[in-house]
Amino acid sequence: MSSELKQRTLSSLLWKLLERGGSSLVQLAVQVIMARLLVPEDFGALAIMLVFVNVSSVIVQSGLNTALVQSPKADEGDFSTVFWMSLAVSAVLYAAVFLAAPAVAAFYQMEHLALPLRALALVLVVNAYNAVQVAWVQRELEFRKVFTATVASVVASGAVGIAAALLGAGLWALVAQQLSYQLVSCVVLAAQVPWRPRLVFRASRARELFSFGWKLLVSGLLDTGYQSLADLVIGKQFSASQLGYVSQGKRYPQALGSMLDGAIQPVMLSAVSRVQGDLPYARRLVRRALKTSCYLVMPCMTLFALVAEPLVRMLLGEQWLPCVFFMQVYCLTYALLPIHTTNLQALNAMGRSDLFLKLELVKKAYGVAFLLVTAFVFRDVYLMVASYLVSGVISTFVNAWPSKRVVGYPYAEQLRDIAPGVVLSAASAAVAWPVGLLALPDPATVALQAAVMCAAYLGLSKALHVEALEYLLATGREIAAGRHGRAEG
Repeated sequence: MSSELKQRTLSSLLWKLLERGGSSLVQLAVQVIMARLLVPEDFGALAIMLVFVNVSSVIVQSGLNTALVQSPKADEGDFSTVFWMSLAVSAVLYAAVFLAAPAVAAFYQMEHLALPLRALALVLVVNAYNAVQVAWVQRELEFRKVFTATVASVVASGAVGIAAALLGAGLWALVAQQLSYQLVSCVVLAAQVPWRPRLVFRASRARELFSFGWKLLVSGLLDTGYQSLADLVIGKQFSASQLGYVSQGKRYPQALGSMLDGAIQPVMLSAVSRVQGDLPYARRLVRRALKTSCYLVMPCMTLFALVAEPLVRMLLGEQWLPCVFFMQVYCLTYALLPIHTTNLQALNAMGRSDLFLKLELVKKAYGVAFLLVTAFVFRDVYLMVASYLVSGVISTFVNAWPSKRVVGYPYAEQLRDIAPGVVLSAASAAVAWPVGLLALPDPATVALQAAVMCAAYLGLSKALHVEALEYLLATGREIAAGRHGRAEG
């Protein structure tokens, strides 16, 4: 890997971390305020609507954005070709959602759901354009542009959502927040990205890109459908309130995991795609991504689970305490996220979307079985959510299995690489846990447990010379030196 590519990768990683971190902090503040202004039923209704929007969004992108990033010879014409395909699909899907909205509202006995669903589905058209812009940014490793767009959209949509909630808009406040987020993100990114769609459509390249992307499309549908199935089942089998508790319990661990792991993986996809012909170096990149991501994500998720109850009581209020169990289960589930995403992104970067699809078929088969048994046989929403953790543990092996053949990175070696994050997280949590027995006020409990666990984690890492910490410190110094050198120049 050239020094230029290394510097661009490190710079991209910095901006991706800033984007994820900044947006997540603002989103957390917005969600806390809106959770106090709205009721669990509103969040449950939003979760049901997002099922249809999210599944449709996967179809709109059709895996073509990843195909643009991965393809060594993608050019301006390819980007325009993908845009027109995505726009056509988004128009058809919006019409389908528009027509189906009354039936969805009737099925869930929420007659007020039809109009908000029709409005929310407009994000499909916006995403048809924005997905191509994001692919351009990923391909060029210019993540600073996404940082600017994300921060602007989070702040603007947060202000819109809170204002609407204060005015008593209820569910419409959540719809307004979602719509304004996507629209502002698209507009701000368009102001920075030089690419514009042209009246170009290459049928041959469309077929070639889709031959790679359709496997990711099916994989994305399987994953999104599987994740969404629980929301559909809970909303129908139990109640909108229960779905609101589950969705809130999932929202915060998911945001934290996406902030940390999601900053590393897109950069890794772009970097590995550029060196896919150099297998030893690709393996080193994948290994580094896994070790670094696990070292960051696992202690954060463990701490989140540890302070979940006082944190929910302090930020969201007593009415949201039923979501604590779900939050803790999702924290443990998302602690495994680096293992999944690193291996799957490595397959995409190496052009093996066929293996990606096969893995998704296997995982969703046992995942859906667990979900249906817990929901319809045991009729227990707690067991149903816990089944995601069981599936997640099994899936670490399934996702890692092809990596030995594709990049020369077997599961046993991966377990050795993630062991420091697992062991140190557990040890640090054990040190911080007794603080919860002191009956301190909630803010003091959260702050003290966080301080104790962070000190223990970093202290043990330093004493044991954990490689991931040393790499992060060295990377930080290298980025700082690079920025200092550019400033002097």
